[in-house]
Amino acid sequence: MNSMPYGQMGIIALQSCKELGIKIDNYLQEMRQDNSGNVPKTFLISTEEIRFSNGEGKVKLEETVRGKDIYILCDIGNYSCTYKMYGFTNHMGPDEHFQDIKRVVSAMGGKARRVTVIMPLLYEGRQHRRKGRESLDCAMALQELERLGVNDIYSFDVHDPNVQNAVPLLSFQNLYPTHEIIKKFITEEEDLRIDKSKMITISPDTGAMDRAIYYSSVLGLDIGLFYKRRDHSEVIGGKNPIIQHEYIGRDVEGMDALVIDDMIASGESIFDIAKELKKRKARKIYVATTFALFTEGISKFNKYYGEGLIDRVYSTNLTYLPEEVRKSPWFKEVDMSQYLATIMHYVNLDKSISPLTNAAKMIKEIL
Repeated sequence: MNSMPYGQMGIIALQSCKELGIKIDNYLQEMRQDNSGNVPKTFLISTEEIRFSNGEGKVKLEETVRGKDIYILCDIGNYSCTYKMYGFTNHMGPDEHFQDIKRVVSAMGGKARRVTVIMPLLYEGRQHRRKGRESLDCAMALQELERLGVNDIYSFDVHDPNVQNAVPLLSFQNLYPTHEIIKKFITEEEDLRIDKSKMITISPDTGAMDRAIYYSSVLGLDIGLFYKRRDHSEVIGGKNPIIQHEYIGRDVEGMDALVIDDMIASGESIFDIAKELKKRKARKIYVATTFALFTEGISKFNKYYGEGLIDRVYSTNLTYLPEEVRKSPWFKEVDMSQYLATIMHYVNLDKSISPLTNAAKMIKEIL
């Protein structure tokens, strides 16, 4: 605390991020405890998210933000948030969560000293580029936040980081949970063999190759790749269906496999890869992912775990996880609240976060 803060810190954790916001606040209280009595009882700013009976809404701040360094937390993937509309219960989608971010910025009325949006799952991150006559949703959303006066945007494992080119004058930070995931992985797995002759990292497609290469480099392992051969003549669920996964890499017989990806949606790709690896006589199959969405439920994961095709799935709490997922024997939750609290602490003191974003050294120390 030798550095002077940019401004008094304030955290606005929207309904979608309440649980994570409370954990972050607790860690910040510990970090800033200096016995001077200057640390507030909480950094959280009370808000009220109001919905009218026809679905319209507004956000009301319960206290002033004048001169404060404000951090807005929002999980646009939290589908558990509901409200009453025309007498029925409606689940909030990404569009409504993003609208609430804009409502918060509007409610502040330009009185905050600096506004930072922490959106772990980047809004419309999967619609980051145009192919033919289609919308550029992610780029438009970032530009909208810039026009509203947002100074910084922090997100995790963005589908394509090049989308930040849409806002070249805005501070956009793409963070990765690699260190926290590997720390949890090493702590939880007793029968772990991190050795080039006994373990291999797997990229589920060409798009995830850079991510898998990073894991393999810090763990000192070889890498394998699955190429998704798709049927480009039709579109199902917004994407071309996969015909077959073609494997490129060394023999995996008797080896453990760590499959790396940015997100699990329905899980079909993971299931196909697990079956292909088991056909090649792989021993154990672990999955490490930043976001576990489980868009089609977890019944297949329970089935595959019961059949011994998947041993464990590691994912962060950066987006909503149902209680049934957290309690599943095959799932391990990676808590990112302390990491986010440290990031916010550094940024508020105008310190460089480079030591926190370079995980290679810390992972080497763990190993």
